Amino acid sequence: MNASHPSPSQRPIVIATRESRLAMWQAEHVQSILQSHGHRVQLLGMTTQGDQILDRSLSKVGGKGLFVKELEVALSEGRADIAVHSLKDVPMDMPEGFELACVMAREDPRDAWVSAEYATLMDLPQGAVVGTSSLRRTVLLRALRPDLKIEPLRGNLDTRLRKLDEGHYAGIILAAAGLKRLGLSSRIRHIFETDQMLPAAGQGALGIEICTGRSDLVSALAPLVHNTSWLAVAAERAVSRSMGGSCSMPLAAHATLAGNVLSLRAAWGDPEGPTQLVTAQVSASVDGLQEAEVLGQQVAEDLRRGGAR
Repeated sequence: MNASHPSPSQRPIVIATRESRLAMWQAEHVQSILQSHGHRVQLLGMTTQGDQILDRSLSKVGGKGLFVKELEVALSEGRADIAVHSLKDVPMDMPEGFELACVMAREDPRDAWVSAEYATLMDLPQGAVVGTSSLRRTVLLRALRPDLKIEPLRGNLDTRLRKLDEGHYAGIILAAAGLKRLGLSSRIRHIFETDQMLPAAGQGALGIEICTGRSDLVSALAPLVHNTSWLAVAAERAVSRSMGGSCSMPLAAHATLAGNVLSLRAAWGDPEGPTQLVTAQVSASVDGLQEAEVLGQQVAEDLRRGGAR
């Protein structure tokens, strides 16, 4: 063990976290589990660049990695030990010197329809305005309802709900996981089945990032690891990585595990082009993360053959 890092029992584990309500919930959730295993845990709240830039879509200003960068600086400077992320915000290739030490049990990975007036997406009148800044949701929405007007929607969960309540949109699409975690399930009018709106890679899963070589933290985090979730998200993230690795890509990928058989589906759409999607699907038995990732690469290959880029 690195002498400059005493074991977690000797000093507190410091969690670097964004200060949005959802990020704080996630960090406190990890804090309480680690405390139940006998560790002392402190939180270090931070505002990231992604939280500050609200007037432009993420795909135009550097992608979701903007939510991660400052937390990684805190890790590398030793001000924090671990960072808790929504896995769909974590870039597909970890920067050198960092690793994913843990993927926790996944919450509902699906997308939720939130609207004051309309029970489902299909109830919307022609040309109604729907809010999302996700390229994935945009292409999936256009495939379902090409007549709708899709407008950008940025900000944390509370900001997005406020903009809906102020009447800027007929409805908005959010991750079901975030709403459930914050006790806002009552806002959900409808949850899209995955065959209708395929989730983003890693959606609903929490990942814990550390500096490479912190075996003390790998041991401390071992009880939080959920292997089934990790295998599924590893396959999903491998599709995205093989397709170019950006979190701000019009790409959906979702895997489920039954026994040791992993089934992976992915969809890609052109935000500027035709409304039909390129889709691919594969199932195989997997024993570990490497095999799950190979499955993801295979699906990406099928997408490319179908015309995705």
